[in-house]
Amino acid sequence: MTESKLAVVILAAGKGTRMKSALPKVLHKIAGLPMLGHVIRTAESLAPEKIIVISAPDQVKQFRSVVGKHEIVTQDQQLGTGHAVRCAESALKNFTGDVLVLYGDVPLVRAETLKELLQKKSGHTVGLLAFKTEHPHGYGRLITTADRVHKIVEEKDASADEREIKLCNSGLMAISAPRLWELLAALKNDNVQGEYYLTDLIAASGDAVFMNVQDRGWAHNELMGINDRYQLTDAENVYQNRHRWDVVMGGATLQCNYSVIFSYDTKIGQDVVIGANVVFGPGVVVESGVEILPFSHLEGCIIKSGARVGPFARVRPGSVIGTDARIGNFVEVKNSDFGAGAKANHLSYIGDAAVGESANIGAGTITCNYDGVNKYKTDIGAGAFIGSNTALVAPVRVGNDAIVGAGSVITSDVPDHALAVARGVQKNIADWAKTFFNKEKK
Repeated sequence: MTESKLAVVILAAGKGTRMKSALPKVLHKIAGLPMLGHVIRTAESLAPEKIIVISAPDQVKQFRSVVGKHEIVTQDQQLGTGHAVRCAESALKNFTGDVLVLYGDVPLVRAETLKELLQKKSGHTVGLLAFKTEHPHGYGRLITTADRVHKIVEEKDASADEREIKLCNSGLMAISAPRLWELLAALKNDNVQGEYYLTDLIAASGDAVFMNVQDRGWAHNELMGINDRYQLTDAENVYQNRHRWDVVMGGATLQCNYSVIFSYDTKIGQDVVIGANVVFGPGVVVESGVEILPFSHLEGCIIKSGARVGPFARVRPGSVIGTDARIGNFVEVKNSDFGAGAKANHLSYIGDAAVGESANIGAGTITCNYDGVNKYKTDIGAGAFIGSNTALVAPVRVGNDAIVGAGSVITSDVPDHALAVARGVQKNIADWAKTFFNKEKK
């Protein structure tokens, strides 16, 4: 028998037809991560013995990359939430702790909330999360005395008086495992939907308590479920506001709060200043003292302390922008390392490159890193100066403290301290322009 006290079952088998998408509902993203991924990350933070995801049979392959090491159990028929949880019984056969039931389309619930729920449930058979709303349409209503729940009535089965109740069921609950399977086996589907409701085990248990999230000072939006794309947009806004709050309270400045978009995993240091309309894709780490100017897009990169990026800069995956480096307007950097103090201030593309400390990249410079089949590396040495409108044809190395003349196409290595000029010789023809213009005017 396992000694664990917690297992998590995530219900994710719904088709999500209101999303009007070939993609399963729970794989639609919020802040760059599928809804299901958010729920799994929250569950993982509770350190459970097991996380089990309930999936429709045709969704298993699509779920695998999100679910990772955790177990997927299929629900062959959509017979209700009670039936869905029962599908996990064999996977939890020897488990004796609490089973926490979460939903793949309720992605914003906080780990702190779930920890408090588990504390509230301690010593009882069932503990569930509830919330009050002035607009309870569509939610199951709680029939309660003090903090005890006697039963939950689904909207379609509720009487007129019961529909006036404002205390609603979130669907998230924790149940003692040995009793859970006994209660599920006894469920009946004699209701309007003809389904086995997980909520029916509340009355059968005779020992259920609830926690109202508003009593803990939280808005019920962390319990919001996603059924269509409009609700997905709402959830994105809630998540972004939450992340913005965390960033600002962590010591960074957002100059135009609502216009900055974060990924679920964006890490921002202290004394960072972020301008308007900056977008962070997945995998960005911004160290302390950085300035990100407006309209910049960053993804899969590290920005070291004291660096300055933008405006209108794009830093793509695999890039490291070094301490006090400068990436200016309309500069794109991809899979490249910029050393401390290196600069590319405007209008350049630097891909698959290493740029040494204090090197300077002139406007219009590009690294020609791709030949249509393979990609190659450009190595620019410390203190090197690359003149404007230069093409560096990889693989190539420009040495330390070397200079490349403006307008050059560099196809061979440049030694340390050398000057490289690779362009056609200028030829001036006296009075040619004068003759030409006079002829055209006639």
